Order: sequence, then C-alpha cells, then structure tokens
Amino acid sequence: MTQGRPLLNRRLADFGTTIFAEMSALAVRTGAINLGQGFPDTDGPEEIREAAVRALRAGHGNQYPPGPGVPELRSAITEHQQRRYGLAYDPDTEVLVTTGATEAIAAALLALLEPGDEVIALEPYYDSYAACIAMAGGTRVPVTLHPHEGAYRLDLDELRAAVTPRTRLILLNTPHNPTGTVLTREELAAVAELACERDLLVVTDEVYEHLVFEGEHIPLASFPGMRERTVTISSAGKTFAFTGWKVGWITASPALVTAVRSAKQFLTYVSAGPFQYAVAEALRLPDSYFDGLRADLRAKRDLLSGGLAEAGFAVYEPAGTYFVTTDIRPLGGGQDGFAFCRALPERCGVVAVPNAVFYDHREQGAPFVRFAFCKRTEVLTEAVTRLKGLGTG
Repeated sequence: MTQGRPLLNRRLADFGTTIFAEMSALAVRTGAINLGQGFPDTDGPEEIREAAVRALRAGHGNQYPPGPGVPELRSAITEHQQRRYGLAYDPDTEVLVTTGATEAIAAALLALLEPGDEVIALEPYYDSYAACIAMAGGTRVPVTLHPHEGAYRLDLDELRAAVTPRTRLILLNTPHNPTGTVLTREELAAVAELACERDLLVVTDEVYEHLVFEGEHIPLASFPGMRERTVTISSAGKTFAFTGWKVGWITASPALVTAVRSAKQFLTYVSAGPFQYAVAEALRLPDSYFDGLRADLRAKRDLLSGGLAEAGFAVYEPAGTYFVTTDIRPLGGGQDGFAFCRALPERCGVVAVPNAVFYDHREQGAPFVRFAFCKRTEVLTEAVTRLKGLGTG
C-alpha cells in the first residue's frame, strides 16, 4: 500500500490469476491430464515450422518488422479473406498484424472506447474480454447464451434490449468459446441489422473460423453495411497449432485500422518477426490441410463427447472450436463447477475448467464445466477411461 491506495488499478481489482493458470498448475501438481486449457499437445505442420527456421536463418524478421506487419503476411491475409469469404481488403491500409488475437482485442477496445461506453459481450465470454473492456474504461453488458435442446442459443430479443444510448460496440465471438456455438446466417443478419440501425461498431473474434464441424463460418463483415463498422480478428495459433508464436491480425476499413494501430503501437509495437513469414506460408496451404484439420478435431470431439456422456455428464456437443461444455448435475453432488473442477484431478486424474468464470451472472454458469479436445487421440482415450470412474468414485 502507498498513499493509502491498493497497488493494483481499481479497474483490474476483480482480475486475479486466471483460471487457466490455476488449473494448469493443478494438473502439474497432481499429474492429471490437462483438458482445461485450449492448447494442442503437438506442433502444427512441419513445413510451416521449417518456414520459421528458414526465416530465422535468412535474417527475415530478426530485427523489428514493419509496424503493420511484414508485407508477405499482410498479402497472405488479404488473399485468405478473398478466397474464403469473398472479402476484398487492401494489404497496405486494411490489415494490421498483432501479438495474437488477445492483443488485437485489447488494442481494438483501447482505441475505440471512451470511459463509460457500453460494450455488449456474449456471455459466457473468453476471460480477456472482461479485462480488456475494464482497461479501456468501458462498461460490460453481458447478453447470455442459453442452453437449449443440446446447444446454446442467442436470444436476439435480449440482444436488442441490451442496446442503450451508451452502447458503443458489440464484441462478438463466433465460433464461440466456451460453448462451441456457431452463429447462423440468420442470427448474424440480425446482429448486422441492429448494428446498422443503432450505428454501432462491432469487434468480431473469429480465431476458430477453420474449426467448424456443423454449419458454416460467415464473417459478419460480409453482411450489408458491416464492412465499414466491423473489426475482424483472427490468428494463426488455433488453426495451425502454433499457439506460442502469438501471431494475430485484424482486417477492417482504413479508418478503423488506423485507430486500432494507434493503440497497438504503444503495446507491443511489433513482435514475432520470423514467425510472420512462416504464417504467410501457412495461410496459403491447400484446402486439404484445413479439411484434414477439421476432420481430425471432429473425430476428437466425438471421442471426448461420447466418453463424457458415458461418464454421466450432460453434454452440449459443440458445432465448432476446441471445447465441449458439460453439465455436472446429472452426476449428483450439487452444481458447484469450481468445487467439481478442483476435486476432479484427485478423483480421476483429469483437469477441466468451470464455465462460471466466463459469466458475470455466475449462477448461470455454475453447473457447467468445459473440456478441451485439442489433444492427441491417445491422451483423450486415456482421459475418457479415467472419467468412467466418476460413476463409482
């Protein structure tokens, strides 16, 4: 304490050690299988790793890369958006490379919000959203995705009712972490209509764009009136299984990119120089790579979802992402996801994450627990075997 004040900025007073750090440490301490944090346990394509090695040896990116990102990557990003979604962007004025999607979100919110602005976020939400809104001085307004008939659904009336004269932007995540929801064309069209009607900005986190098992991923920026008001965020970590490289990006109109870059340049300025060259090559991989990635993760989803159901959980099978959400109530013993997850490593040697940490309305998420399936098949098989002991534990 100095001058009678806590050391931590009051905006961050509610944000301590993340649940991911806590549960990962618990996995290490107990020797449990860590299905809590969403990182793969194998590296991505060998040719992309070798591309990073080549860049290092050739001196590409070993010094500060250009502030907006290396031209090769910015061009690859625009080619990807055009080829996949028919969205045309100028690599020089409408792309910004960031230190992962997390920095892209932080920079976007720091740039676009004034203190007191309201931000609508779909609840449950990735925990960094809340921290970034707080750091920007914004006010978080959660709109809850509700479980219904084995999936989570967005209530469009609830979304519309959440907009007030103070609303500045909607922070959208699809495919959605942690629920695995993939917003439909009809839902996205309604969000676009609302944003245009109320003159709102939208920041979309689309890092799981290539991990869709049912339905399709449709960028919000592709809807009428949305290109000029949408900051689209993605990254290489989830798609190419190099999460430690921390290479992300935004695509947006020149005015929005300029605004976000104004904040980003005072965060990391630049990063991951050699990896940017490698990611440029990754984005140009043939469709067979992306199809194979989807098929592999779909099989792993089915393996883990089936095992969780057999162990007694109620399972919400995800349409996308790395994660499956479960309800612990059918197992008996209450609905405290925190207590359940803290006891699970000792009970059966598996680590998961309580979904309540992703809610403002903690009671809404209390009985739900998230498991990650972005692991080797043999690891998931062993986890499923261990989880079978819950019924007798």
